[in-house]
Amino acid sequence: MLADILYVLLGVVIGGVIGFFVARHYMQKMIKKNPPINEQMIKAMMSGMGRTPSQKQVNQMMKQMTKYMD
Repeated sequence: MLADILYVLLGVVIGGVIGFFVARHYMQKMIKKNPPINEQMIKAMMSGMGRTPSQKQVNQMMKQMTKYMD
């Protein structure tokens, strides 16, 4: 009885770990294929918040976005 419960828990944990890595790989592939944001979107977002972004600020945000996508 106890062994059966442990087998089920072990299967759930192993399945969760494998699922996490498969999903992570798939999402990284999708993001590289279709980048979620570009410079025009950053400018529009900052303008929507009431700021007029400089090109330096836009470049900094793009650098941060690409750093997290790698």
